[in-house]
Amino acid sequence: LLFRVFGHISYRSDWELVKVDFRPSFPRECTDEDYESWELTNLQGDHCIMGQQRSFRKRKISSWCIKGKSFTSALTSKVCECVNTDFLCDYGFERSAPLKSESSKCFADFWFNPEAPPEDCVLGQAYTSSTGYRKVVSNVCEGGVDLQQNLAHHMCPLTAPKGLQISIRGESLSVRPGEDITFIVQQEQGDVLSTKYQVDLGDGFKAIYVNLTMTGEPIRHRYENPGIYRVSVKAENVAGHDEAVVFVQVTSPLQALNLEVVPVVGRNQEVNLTAIILPKNPNLTVFYWWIGNNLQPLLTLESFLVTTFAETGDVRVTVQVSCGSFMLQDSKVVHVFDHFHVLPLKFTKHLDMYNPDIPEWREDIGRVVTRLLAKETSIPEETLMTVVKPGLPTAADLHVLLPANQPKKKRSITSDKRIAAIKQALNAHNISFFLRGGYWVLVTLADSGSDSQTIGGGSGYWAIVVLFVICLVAVGAFILYKFKRKLPGRNVYAQMHNEKEQEMTSPVNHSEDTQNIIQGEEFIDDDLDSQTLGNARVTPSGRSGNLNSYRVPLLLMPVSVQSQAITQAWF
Repeated sequence: LLFRVFGHISYRSDWELVKVDFRPSFPRECTDEDYESWELTNLQGDHCIMGQQRSFRKRKISSWCIKGKSFTSALTSKVCECVNTDFLCDYGFERSAPLKSESSKCFADFWFNPEAPPEDCVLGQAYTSSTGYRKVVSNVCEGGVDLQQNLAHHMCPLTAPKGLQISIRGESLSVRPGEDITFIVQQEQGDVLSTKYQVDLGDGFKAIYVNLTMTGEPIRHRYENPGIYRVSVKAENVAGHDEAVVFVQVTSPLQALNLEVVPVVGRNQEVNLTAIILPKNPNLTVFYWWIGNNLQPLLTLESFLVTTFAETGDVRVTVQVSCGSFMLQDSKVVHVFDHFHVLPLKFTKHLDMYNPDIPEWREDIGRVVTRLLAKETSIPEETLMTVVKPGLPTAADLHVLLPANQPKKKRSITSDKRIAAIKQALNAHNISFFLRGGYWVLVTLADSGSDSQTIGGGSGYWAIVVLFVICLVAVGAFILYKFKRKLPGRNVYAQMHNEKEQEMTSPVNHSEDTQNIIQGEEFIDDDLDSQTLGNARVTPSGRSGNLNSYRVPLLLMPVSVQSQAITQAWF
């Protein structure tokens, strides 16, 4: 009855202690006459709670006394008879909606079979099936209603194995050759005493086990060679069988990865990206390809990828190789151009004897040839690139790039000069290098009589332009041909006599030639204008005489038509 309260009266005050003493209000201790009995009930007014009826004593409201340290509130407790509310629905059962006339009942769910034996049921033992009810835990009621009575007893039957599983200790499905691996076999349902387990580890090891899932004995094994192994366990008895399968990858650690790609390609030209890995693990490797700045990779199971580049410039290609728990990465830069020249090169046979066919060696040989050509021809080394091809015999391609800072009009002329200089140096056998073993390796053109190959992304555009020009010329020639056929007087022939005076003369004799001209005039249109050619005095066949004046009509044709060759000569 003594209370002490301490704290701050305000934020700025010090600690304050307040002492309250209620002892003067209660002058005496309580006696039995100061108490009355009180029974515990729930919200529904039931006196039996969890199978007991409890009575407590409490102080009367009119009594002002102190209970004292020896006071106990519990008075009496009584066990009640069991009623329906003392039971709940058992596992797999659900209470239905209550009707007005009767209380709710428990029914089995659609997925639950009350008659099914439990998982740990062993052949020869008995088990009971549930009635759908169970007593609430800690409920001590006795007698009365017993919803758990009339339990059905059954003998454990021989059941087929179900739920067979294979797991690996450490949960790693990838191991190295020679590394220990542990298999654990588990069975969820079915008899285990009369079940045999046939184990096949995939590499020729086979065994039959008994009581494998009961004892929990693991299976330890070791794979010596890389590959994919199918591990299977088959559990079988008279009632049925079950099988579980797991695939194990035995992979050697990746040692090296090299991305091989032609460093110079044309725009919209197909290029082959090849990843070379050591050691080779077929069917176990996944390749991730990143082209440019694309964050979404391309996944392949093959070690190559064929693609094209639509834009010129430098494009970075990255490949990641994943094999089991190992991963490597390599990256190369590809130079994409619109136009460049390619010259095929060959080497003397001594180089094949020392060709290990590895990327590093090919890159070194390419750099040596590029440096020698640049030094011999005085061409900038950054515009030359030699790519040695894989395999034997050893061959290479020389890429002659266009200078970036040179005007477009002068590029073709400069390229022709550079190609000629390179061919001259190669044909003159000026490019050679010393090889170990005392051999000199000579670099020459693969085909000295062939021209360089020009690769460009815009060749299709120029082909269309050329075809358009050819079609335009053909249409113009056809129209001109039709126009000439419709011109009057097309059978009149003339000869240029004096180019300076721009006059047409027709020297003929008095008899035959004059008659020919008169016959030709009969085909001329009467409305066509005529022009006087003038007089000329000639001596045909050694005779002299005066030539009459002839009015010969002239055709008004373009200069290109007048300059054509005359089909008939006049003497």
